[in-house]
Amino acid sequence: MSDVASPTPPSPLLSVQGLTMRFGGILALNNVNFEVQKNSITALIGPNGAGKTTVFNCVTGFYKATEGQVILNDNGKTTNLRKVLGEKFQWSDYVNPPAFLERLYYKTFGGSHRVNQAGVARTFQNIRLFREMTVMENLLVAQHNHLDRNLIRGMLNTKHYRASEKRALETAYYWLEVVNLTEDANRLAGDLPYGNQRRLEIARAMCTEPKLVCLDEPAAGLNPRETVELSTLIRHLRDKHNVTVLLIEHDMGLVMGISEHIVVLDYGQVIAAGTPAEIEVNPKVLAAYLGTEEGDAS
Repeated sequence: MSDVASPTPPSPLLSVQGLTMRFGGILALNNVNFEVQKNSITALIGPNGAGKTTVFNCVTGFYKATEGQVILNDNGKTTNLRKVLGEKFQWSDYVNPPAFLERLYYKTFGGSHRVNQAGVARTFQNIRLFREMTVMENLLVAQHNHLDRNLIRGMLNTKHYRASEKRALETAYYWLEVVNLTEDANRLAGDLPYGNQRRLEIARAMCTEPKLVCLDEPAAGLNPRETVELSTLIRHLRDKHNVTVLLIEHDMGLVMGISEHIVVLDYGQVIAAGTPAEIEVNPKVLAAYLGTEEGDAS
């Protein structure tokens, strides 16, 4: 028997544990559990109404889940993304000063911006650009957490303040080159063709320097050529920028072509998880998509 210890598997970048979301009497998510490994491309799929966007909203801080935990592990730093939204006080907090102060802090200063600061960014199924701002301005606004916002240094236009602005411009131009929108830098975002708006929204998310980027149906409304370009861009984000990608997508060709891991939801529950090869023959998945009984699907 070998005395050599087995290597410890790496911690997942994102761990979703017992995620439950209720809207009044409606149970939208029921004990959802899944993991996203670092530097992977993971797809979240399922029929319409399965709860995919609700999961995204809970992960990115737009909703605070009713129950469960959303944990981000980044280079040894662990962030409870549900806690940073601010939680209700509990009796146990009053006899535990550190816990009380932490809960008070997030209750006062917490919010979805804390999730982004922790390293999570997203795009939306319905594009949400600042339509009356230029393409460049959209990318500069996204960097507000990384800019020098000191009022005095700004009024005096100090060297540090100028360097901060220069870095922001360089970052914006870099991502314009990546998404091939350099020539549109001074156009209004709302005047761009639909496919270009999709790419701009991804570039804006990347300007926040995320560890995890959540793409909500990025191929929706794209033609076949644009979908191929999108798959190349998503791989570029992962391979060249060490960004982990979690996406919702209905285009199964895109999902099967770029994903290493797929999580399938149906009626607010995880019904399957695995590689693309495993998912495409899973009888539960086939039943959910084809509307057949599992026995018939298999």
